[in-house]
Amino acid sequence: MDFMKSLHSLTRTILAGACCVGALSSTAFAADAVIAAPRYGNWGLDTAGMNKSVKPGDDFFEYASGTWARTTPIPPDRSTFGSFPALRELSEARVAKLVETYKPGDAGVSADQTKVALLYRSFMDESKVEALDAKPLQARLDGIRAIANKEDMARSMGRAAGEFGKSFISTSVSDDAKNPDFYAVYLRQSGLGLGDREMYVDARFAAQKARYAKYVEQMLALAGWPQPEASAGRIVELETRIAQAHWTRAETRNRDKTYNPVTLAALQAQAPGFPWAAFLDAAGVAKAERFIAAQNTAFPKLAAIFESCDLDTLKAWQAFQTIDEAAPLLSHRFIDARFEFRGRFLNGQPEQRPRWKRAVAFAEDGMGDAIGRDYVSLYYPPESRAIMERMVADLRVALRHRIESLDWMSPATKMQALEKLQSFRVKIGYPDKWRDYTALDVRDGDLFGNAERAAKFEWDFRRARMGQHVDRAEWGTTPQTVNAYYNSVKIEIVFPAAILQPPFFDPKADPAVNYGGIGSVIGHEISHGFDDQGRKSDGTGMLRDWWTPGDAALFEAQATKLGAQYEAYEFPGLPGMHINGRASMGENIGDLAGAAIALDAYRNLLGGKPAPVIDGFTGEQRFFLGFAQVWRTVTREDALREQLASDPHSPGRVRTFAPLRNIDAWYDAFDVKPGDKLYLAPQDRVRLW
Repeated sequence: MDFMKSLHSLTRTILAGACCVGALSSTAFAADAVIAAPRYGNWGLDTAGMNKSVKPGDDFFEYASGTWARTTPIPPDRSTFGSFPALRELSEARVAKLVETYKPGDAGVSADQTKVALLYRSFMDESKVEALDAKPLQARLDGIRAIANKEDMARSMGRAAGEFGKSFISTSVSDDAKNPDFYAVYLRQSGLGLGDREMYVDARFAAQKARYAKYVEQMLALAGWPQPEASAGRIVELETRIAQAHWTRAETRNRDKTYNPVTLAALQAQAPGFPWAAFLDAAGVAKAERFIAAQNTAFPKLAAIFESCDLDTLKAWQAFQTIDEAAPLLSHRFIDARFEFRGRFLNGQPEQRPRWKRAVAFAEDGMGDAIGRDYVSLYYPPESRAIMERMVADLRVALRHRIESLDWMSPATKMQALEKLQSFRVKIGYPDKWRDYTALDVRDGDLFGNAERAAKFEWDFRRARMGQHVDRAEWGTTPQTVNAYYNSVKIEIVFPAAILQPPFFDPKADPAVNYGGIGSVIGHEISHGFDDQGRKSDGTGMLRDWWTPGDAALFEAQATKLGAQYEAYEFPGLPGMHINGRASMGENIGDLAGAAIALDAYRNLLGGKPAPVIDGFTGEQRFFLGFAQVWRTVTREDALREQLASDPHSPGRVRTFAPLRNIDAWYDAFDVKPGDKLYLAPQDRVRLW
């Protein structure tokens, strides 16, 4: 079909407010305003959301966003809200409206659009899902019941790479950190159903662990698994042993320690008791000549747990993991039970997300690129890429100057740092080539089957790459995703279309706000190449030590100092809960370096001329307020507790001020002085990039 002709048709349909398909049509979209990009004030900043009665040096979050925080309710179907979630809501609405224009069988509707529509429609057919209840799950559970020995169990775990279920060891195929031109098979610790290991071993999460046991029992009972209460007790005990064997989040971040090439023979010798050959064969990766074992010292412990655990407990554990993962595709009794525990109890979320939002997520999981291709044609202006390319170039120049002027780094390390900076690849908006979904089998009205086939399709795509050349054109996210990322092996920074809109980026906004917003995000992603772990790859993406020992020691001293700052923050209502400074180190360095680099780029943009004063705000004040606006966040207490336990990112409130305390210009911009609560003496400020 003529792709552009189809897009023109889609544009006309969307702008005309097309009728929706199925159950969504009468309620989801009352007006086209729901898909309009947000605007912030007259020049890019929501000054009405500020609380100017507070001194910036006492509470910069309250000063920049206090009125907004008090007057912005968290939607009942969310556990947190702010700049990122608001754009995610917008992206969901746009995708839903787009997908509903795909009418299978109509002229001009492509094969991909038809498949996307069928994925979405199968999820929205609630009456059929209710009628089927647990029937789609039974074949999986029957297979688990039929497991006769430990080798069969290992095969079940191996198959979990491409279907429902879980394993003690997860399998993936990704860029080889020490041979970055090729893909390798990675093996990592897994097996937990309750977030991070800390939720099993830290007494502060005793209530969550106890409630989890009840949830496991409930799900087993709903699916008709025998002796659900006794089985649940054994499952939680098993997972506690697994958690005790796991590396901590901080240990898992250490890229030097997580690159451990092994052969099958070495795995069998180092971690006996686990049927590695059967596991790898069932995962479809047995032909690999070598594997990268991440948390390698945990593997012998996990193998010993597997060997000592009775088969019935392993089967009950696999049954629960399968039920839990499949629950969103089953009837309301499964959906509601899962939400009550994972949504309401763990994260304080009052209401389940509307079905249409979950249908959007399901379609995007299955065919995100196919949706993204149409999304960017409708919602991503071509000029945005050009402006972004110029900003990225500005940030590169700023970082180059900062590296050249570092007083703590030796010339030898500087030279290689500059070579690495020069090698960065930049991807903006959308990929230059799209995924081919021809082989994906999507059937009308078969929600569970569509999910199974989509998972297998994706895993087959990944595992077929082992040992092959890396596809450097590939994106790790879709254009409609509100995020950005750095890939340490490809040495690339990626900015999808959906994040390139207010409050992050607005071509019509004051440049200071844009540089404080998306400029700091660009700097954040670039600086991931130079954070405590990203710095370990050289300019080719190879994991190797290219630092002099003295430079590395100076860097680590400053990083430790930064981590201590973050760990000192207290959270009202959560006594004893703190940010894990080592586990969040990369993101915290990214925030600090990103803001510093973006500020230099903004100053360079001015070319030595003074910035205009707008509504009483200087250019640098607007820059820092633009930075703060990006990190606007309101969070439910339970969700904050969960974030502190398992998320590498610091809470948004802290991200608003913590990096800026280490930037001298912030003190000058807002006249922050000794005695102000956020004041740090110059010698206590962290100096990295």
